[in-house]
Amino acid sequence: MTLFLAILALVALAMMFGILLGYAAIKFKIDGNPVVDQIEDLLPQTQCGQCGYPGCRPYAEAIAKGEAINKCPPGGEQGIQALANLLGRDIVALDENVQEKEGITVAFIRENECIGCTKCIQACPVDAIVGAAKFMHTVIEDECTGCDLCIPPCPVDCIDIKVIPITARNWHPPQPEVLIPVKVL
Repeated sequence: MTLFLAILALVALAMMFGILLGYAAIKFKIDGNPVVDQIEDLLPQTQCGQCGYPGCRPYAEAIAKGEAINKCPPGGEQGIQALANLLGRDIVALDENVQEKEGITVAFIRENECIGCTKCIQACPVDAIVGAAKFMHTVIEDECTGCDLCIPPCPVDCIDIKVIPITARNWHPPQPEVLIPVKVL
């Protein structure tokens, strides 16, 4: 009987604390910054780090705090225009330290030199490199963003970045301008 009462007391305490925690979660809920979410939606989500931040979300948070909107090469001029429209800022040229590349850039692995270490696979933010340990790797060109993050970890330096000129076969029309209503706080 004592064991039953002890278990019953523990269950009652667990339920009471569960209800208390549920109430606190609803009462003290903190909503994220909706402007950060809107900025993040405009960024290309390549998580390449070319802007100096480890991903698109941290860069979106920095932009919301006043950071420059011109540090994202994958987003290019179109991304800068969309961010300027959203935030009511002036349209500026892409930062000269992170210039947009002419043409499409993709990584290329010299397969006869690849030792299959998988370090490039681990570094690729968009999973554009395929291969297995101790086997040659290759890059899926359509998935590669040309972010250069696979080059530093390669121990045999068998990865090059190639610029593929824009032709009628690989050209895509620009995306329409995104107009997002801005709520004035």
